[in-house]
Amino acid sequence: MNLDNLFNAAQEAFLFYKNISGREKSDFLTNLAEILEANRSEIVSLAVVESNLPDGRINGELGRTVGQIRLFANLVKEGSWVEATVDPAMPERTPLPRADIRRMLTPLGPVVVFGASNFPLAFSTAGGDTISALAAGCPVIYKAHPAHPETSKKVADCIHQAISKSNLPQALFTHVEGGIAEGQALVKHPLAKAVAFTGSHTGGKALFDLANQREEPIPVFAEMGSVNPIFCFPQKLKNDNDALAKAFVGSLTLGVGQFCTNPGLIFVPKDQAGAFEKAIAEEMNDIASAPMLHPGIAEAYYNSLQFLQSREELRWVKVADAQHLINGSTALAEIKASDWLKDSVFQQEVFGAFAMMVIYESEAELQEIAKHLHGQLTITVWAESEELKNQLFLINLLEEKCGRLLFKGVPTGVEVGHAMQHGGPYPSTTDARSTSVGAYAIKRFARPIAFQDMPQELLPEALKDGNPLGIWRMVDGGYEK
Repeated sequence: MNLDNLFNAAQEAFLFYKNISGREKSDFLTNLAEILEANRSEIVSLAVVESNLPDGRINGELGRTVGQIRLFANLVKEGSWVEATVDPAMPERTPLPRADIRRMLTPLGPVVVFGASNFPLAFSTAGGDTISALAAGCPVIYKAHPAHPETSKKVADCIHQAISKSNLPQALFTHVEGGIAEGQALVKHPLAKAVAFTGSHTGGKALFDLANQREEPIPVFAEMGSVNPIFCFPQKLKNDNDALAKAFVGSLTLGVGQFCTNPGLIFVPKDQAGAFEKAIAEEMNDIASAPMLHPGIAEAYYNSLQFLQSREELRWVKVADAQHLINGSTALAEIKASDWLKDSVFQQEVFGAFAMMVIYESEAELQEIAKHLHGQLTITVWAESEELKNQLFLINLLEEKCGRLLFKGVPTGVEVGHAMQHGGPYPSTTDARSTSVGAYAIKRFARPIAFQDMPQELLPEALKDGNPLGIWRMVDGGYEK
């Protein structure tokens, strides 16, 4: 693999692709969605074999993948995401005239995307990172995850079919394979302008550090996991004990606990702890163990549990059955809040169907928990309305610690839409300002540029006078569309 040739071709594709219209980008993405649907049967068959995930899950994931491609196709066709803004010239202004200044978002350049192990489609080859980068106008160099190589190759072939059908440069998308060294080389190449990653904290932080050691540092948008805590209030648990236990276990064990939004940490008031623990244990007993994504993930899961079992602060309610190492078995441990607060190791993600139940004794202790909590993708609050009336301080604390704050339901089930935020404060991600799901994800791969007194014929379409897109213009001291 000659990286210079690869990136030089991607850069040439970028200089062509960045200047085509939003409609042309939309047509390309629409072609890709149709080609993926046409190849559904083969893609699903490959992914089922390689991931140990059931047919229904993979079909649903492909539907989500196609759905998010169509979301971005509509977004770039409509065009307002570029935030076109105009300050018209004011030559008669005193004491100094004002130049004509026009600002918009423009794509960064070639983006390196790393595939995820737990989503062979929606967070992989044609997943959200790839599609949002392509929608922004950036070529993608995609580093395939070794857990599902044939699935990745097939989807890459679909992307190249869409590129050909749309008469775009083939170097708009490049599929590469390899290990850690190959991935590091991609990040270090001087023509790489951004990195997107979904995976472990170790992997994401290593790429972040590497990107910041370059002569030209580049942004790394790494989603690195989360324990997605649930804060339970007494009256809510008293009223809905069994239903909440069922919802919690269902979310915890979804996908054998291999979702980045599985709730692995739950804070429970002391008076309700016994009844809630009993209900959770009963639900867990009905959950059969199932194959994890691949043996390496299963081994890491049981190694993490073995380490935690050496900690005397934990009381084990249910110990995982490690008889068949490929299968993920449920596990539940209990700890006092006072002990949990003493050691941050109890906040580390265990990737699998394991939960830690933390018993707190007062609202003051709950606030201390919130202050010490690490950054999360999600935090859920289970409380009756009257229980939240005097909890503004706690809610403000929790807002500072997550990207999505829920007051009903469970954190699994990430909606692909315009308002979704899937990213949070460190260590859940390397950039709390970004999301890897939803329309806003496109802005990771763009930067602002302003044109001053540029001739109309040279301006990008979005900034030209009379453009039908919603352009913000300064009128009478304020902006209007």
